[in-house]
Formats: sequence, C-alpha cells, structure tokens
Amino acid sequence: MSGEQAQVGFGLTGSYCTLHKVLPALELVQERFGSVVPLLSENCAATDTRFGSAENLRREVERICGRPPILTITQAEPIGPQKLLDALVIAPCTGNTLGKLAWGITDTTITMAAKAHLRNARPLILAVSTNDGLAVSLRSLGELICRKNIYLVPFRQDDPVGKPASLVAEMSLIPQTIEAALEGRQLQPVLLGSL
Repeated sequence: MSGEQAQVGFGLTGSYCTLHKVLPALELVQERFGSVVPLLSENCAATDTRFGSAENLRREVERICGRPPILTITQAEPIGPQKLLDALVIAPCTGNTLGKLAWGITDTTITMAAKAHLRNARPLILAVSTNDGLAVSLRSLGELICRKNIYLVPFRQDDPVGKPASLVAEMSLIPQTIEAALEGRQLQPVLLGSL
C-alpha cells in the first residue's frame, strides 16, 4: 500500500509529560498521510495535569487532524469490522497500555481500537513512553515486540542516571515507522543510544 493513500489512526494515552513531543509528531503524520483519525484514551481526554488541560489537548488534536477524536470504546469498536484504518499508532504508549495490549485487556478506547484493528492483520505502531520500561513493563514490551503486525517506534533510555528504567520513543520517527510498517518491516535500529 502507498503511504499517501493510507488511512492512519493515532491514539494518545496518558503519558502527559510526553504529549509536548507527540503533538508535533501528530502534525508530521497529518502532513505526510493527509487523513488521520485521532483517538484519546479516557484518562487523556478527561484529566487536567500540570502539563495542560484535557480540553486544550482535545481542541489541539482536533485542530491538527481536522476532525474530533474518538473518545469511547463504542466509537472505537467499528475500526475492526469496517476496516477503517490501514495503520494505527499509539503514542505515547504508556506502561499501562503496553500491559493491557500484551495480556489482551480491552477496557479503554485505545485498547479496543488496537484489538479491533489487529483483527484485520494490519500494522499497529507503538511509541513507548514509560518510567518502568526496563522494570515491570519490560515483560509486556517483550511480549509485544515479537508479535506479528506490531511495530515499535525506535526508543531509548531518556535519563539513564536519574531514571534508569525509563524508556521513551523518538517521536519524530513516527512517520518513518508508519511507512516501514505499511511495507511489513520494522524501522531500524529499534534501540537508540541514550540522550
């Protein structure tokens, strides 16, 4: 499939400190693919944090994509049976979301979208952002990294001294990772050097 014809979904979850890097990546994806279906996890859509208000996030996502985000499990479920997406990105993909995906838990908008999308054997792209990526979430990451149709945005330790278990994807590589995934290949290298 040509990347220019691809319908891309972009799901945001609650790694709030990473959203300032994800929104520019969302803009890059919108520019590259032209049609992006945004999705927000329930927590991301409703939680005000020191990094910004949920209302401002929803408004900014809608501005970038030109459409309101999918906000509920009910809205996300048709992604599978109607084959609405060619690729689905989850960015940032928290440790919580990694765990749910690894163990088949479908209780959020984002996990429902992923489950519905994967039933069509189409690429799911994960941009990990978690403080416990080299701790308890490593098991979930290991489960997912070897599964068919799951691709990772290249990632690194973001603060090896201050937060030695923390991992974060290089969000600027999301468009290239989507293009590679649409061709059935993992963008390399997956593991990047530390900042």
